[in-house]
Amino acid sequence: MKETIMIVDDNQEIFELLQDILENEGYEVVWAENGEQALAKLEAEAQPNLILLDIMMPHMSGYELCAQIRRERDMPIIFLSAKGKPVDKVVGLEIGADDYITKPFDAEELLARIRAHLRRYERIRKQTQEEQPPKEAASPAITVLRFKGLEIHKETYSVYIGEQKVELSTKEFQLLLFLAENAGIVFTREQIYDRVWGYGYGSLNTVTVHIKNLREKLEVERTFIKTQWGTGYVFIGERL
Repeated sequence: MKETIMIVDDNQEIFELLQDILENEGYEVVWAENGEQALAKLEAEAQPNLILLDIMMPHMSGYELCAQIRRERDMPIIFLSAKGKPVDKVVGLEIGADDYITKPFDAEELLARIRAHLRRYERIRKQTQEEQPPKEAASPAITVLRFKGLEIHKETYSVYIGEQKVELSTKEFQLLLFLAENAGIVFTREQIYDRVWGYGYGSLNTVTVHIKNLREKLEVERTFIKTQWGTGYVFIGERL
């Protein structure tokens, strides 16, 4: 089955160039001319394996779109933009992109980075599946990590703050579970990235963004993840 790449760019010439490059490599290509159209296609039928995303677009910038996608989905996102200043790259990576390539771009480098990110996400997906117990061997008992104000249900990937269920992406859940299972231990961003995302090409800012998203979703009344300045992060929930 062919892997699908979504191109989000309001420039038709850029789209057609990318389409030729990607289709020649055997990829399926989906085009969205702006952020609203991209979100509509993602909600409807499009399930791309990777997104190539421009920044300067009408109505919704690529930054805004990336942040919105990251709150709900796990897939490689590569910014492909004419904005080449270091600050532009930093913002893009901190928002949650996996990579940032400036225009004009080298086709071979672009393809190499696409392949690298697809391989990494495939390894993560397989690792997640291997960690899931097979249906025939499943036990009716569900492993629950209980902390004051927080419950983590491992087998169902469910998280509750009190009685309220919190919707997390798969990667947010895996990050929270890793930290909670190692409560009290300080981990650097490098260690978290290696344990949760796996080895491969990527940005450590991905960890920072996912920690930020977790805090926004979980820490309404309590603090569960503490920043250890100069070192990394530590889960400080009170175990029950």
